[in-house]
Amino acid sequence: MINNEFILNKFGYLGKDFSVELQKHAVVTEVKAKTEIIREGQKNKYVPFLVKGSIKVFALNDGRELIYYYIRPNDSCLMTFSSIFSDCISKIYAVSEEDSEVILVPVSVVLDWLIKYPQINRLFYYEYDKRFSDVMNMVNEAVFHKLDKRIVSYIKQQISITGNNPIKLTHKEIANNLGTSREVVSRVLKKVENEGEIIQTKEGIRILVNEGFNETKSSY
Repeated sequence: MINNEFILNKFGYLGKDFSVELQKHAVVTEVKAKTEIIREGQKNKYVPFLVKGSIKVFALNDGRELIYYYIRPNDSCLMTFSSIFSDCISKIYAVSEEDSEVILVPVSVVLDWLIKYPQINRLFYYEYDKRFSDVMNMVNEAVFHKLDKRIVSYIKQQISITGNNPIKLTHKEIANNLGTSREVVSRVLKKVENEGEIIQTKEGIRILVNEGFNETKSSY
């Protein structure tokens, strides 16, 4: 059974008939942290909507990750949705960052809804705008920001997603996500720690809270 609050927040504007159809066709599934949900080259059978948790969407190049964006509660995966208009073959990888709850709607049902409920397009235009902004921010950071700023920004992003400060992140994990080496990340984190911006302990990496950072878990 799908949470009624989620239906109202995400699809309430489409009316009661749509809610009934959503309950009829959608599948609710629990996904453990660090579980691969879809991989590049795999055929998309469902369009996912995230109820709780977080999902990382990325590409792989020579074993290194290029993060496109994170799916957060009430979001969908734009690149999965866009694939249903062509061959339904995934061009991305998606992995759960933490224990998550996902609603899966069959591709054939979503295609029918686009005709039966044309207002649903508003939802995907909104998702497109968010994901475009995410990708542009990623490009800007990669091109214009020094690596130390990118690493600190990534750690803050993970704290915002999970609500955990300190957060358990290995140097190798950070390196993979930012397309660099573990040795470089270790050197940069030591430098940033000496500058008083972070503390590294056995509990994880702690960002020292200041006026420009809110460690409260993201709600969007």
